[in-house]
Amino acid sequence: MLDLISIEKELKKRTVYPYRWGRKQSNDLDQLTNFIYSINDFNSLLSKIRDFDEDLKNYALNRWYNFLSAKAVEYIFAQHPNVKSNLNQYDKLVDFSINGIDFDHKTSVFPKGYGKSLEFAQNNKSDLIKWLYENQSQQGRKHLKSRLFIVLYDSVNNQHWKMKSEIMLLKRVIDNYVNSFSIEKLSKLNFGSGVVYSDIIWLIK
Repeated sequence: MLDLISIEKELKKRTVYPYRWGRKQSNDLDQLTNFIYSINDFNSLLSKIRDFDEDLKNYALNRWYNFLSAKAVEYIFAQHPNVKSNLNQYDKLVDFSINGIDFDHKTSVFPKGYGKSLEFAQNNKSDLIKWLYENQSQQGRKHLKSRLFIVLYDSVNNQHWKMKSEIMLLKRVIDNYVNSFSIEKLSKLNFGSGVVYSDIIWLIK
């Protein structure tokens, strides 16, 4: 059982530091930072990366932040009776199913490269979904299977990435979404390899 309030507290400690990558994702860098999967508190993470160079330190900070947020999000989904988690942790195509429909999930900030407004995206959900499929996850998680996108938008400070730490706000929008889930509300996209289902869960402040 995850303590969501504690996870939010730890994630928010990371938001004090600048969000920089420095290096592109690679298998080598992933192997050097795979310890992030077993660390839940921020101070332990800082101790572990104390002697890293600046680029590798940022890489580890970001991987840990994104992983722990995603772990909390998947846990929130899994608390619903109509959601079943995928017990195969190595499956990159499916995180869970809702009402029998398999989904991968990705939490994403509203993309700068999209080139259209938030209002347009909200009114043309399938347009943004198609853009996300075509432009994100160019590494191991790139696929054309059913996916739920959680899109974050900070209209106050324009610090969209910090909203990954807002676990209790995420819980609220996820709970509302799952409780009113309907296949009729999903976007259906045909990429040539078959039809996939997708949707966007918005967290906007």
